[in-house]
Amino acid sequence: MKITYLGHASFKIEEDGKIVFVDPWLSGPTSPITVDDVDKADIVLVTHDHGDHGYAEALGICKNTGATFVAINELAHKAGSQGVKEIHTLNIGGSVNIGGVVVTLVQAFHSSGIGAPTGFVVRFPSNTFYHSGDTGVFSSMELLSDLYGPIDLALIPIGSYFTCDAHQAALATKLLRPKNVIPMHYDTFPVIEANPEKFKSLVSEASPNTNVIILKPGESTEI
Repeated sequence: MKITYLGHASFKIEEDGKIVFVDPWLSGPTSPITVDDVDKADIVLVTHDHGDHGYAEALGICKNTGATFVAINELAHKAGSQGVKEIHTLNIGGSVNIGGVVVTLVQAFHSSGIGAPTGFVVRFPSNTFYHSGDTGVFSSMELLSDLYGPIDLALIPIGSYFTCDAHQAALATKLLRPKNVIPMHYDTFPVIEANPEKFKSLVSEASPNTNVIILKPGESTEI
């Protein structure tokens, strides 16, 4: 599984011949690419409708590439009404198989203007990742590994103010028991400045079997 960090909470995930974008805020100040640079995508996931999570950019990617847009019911219907041809209107707990990739919508604790905030568990034939969306830590994160694990990669915010801070994110990692974790949603604005090395140290204590991968926007890794 190849993971490219596109800044903030945005990722490009490539596995088993499929390309998945999550929260593609490609007009954000830390994104290394724009919508016009995306010439191939299979699935685009949007966790909620706040502007820094790429709903507008997701529409552009889907229209340009024919990718399938997936979000909570109300947001996905909005995308359909705005010209996206392929949509799936999940609700929390629901799953859909898109060309062999199983996408499950899961809860998040945050806010949104349309529908509800969410995260995603995405199961390729070979690997599974979890993108928490914007959230604080919650105890039922532990159930995600029980239901859908093992989780090969977790993507967790550490920036505080709007989401988990590093301590909460380390506890979330302990609950999720992923093989790998990448911190996200920090340093985009002054109010969410955070030290990923602090998070790495906390995870080494709370969840020593989890590998922490710190990426800068534009960097990629393979697991």
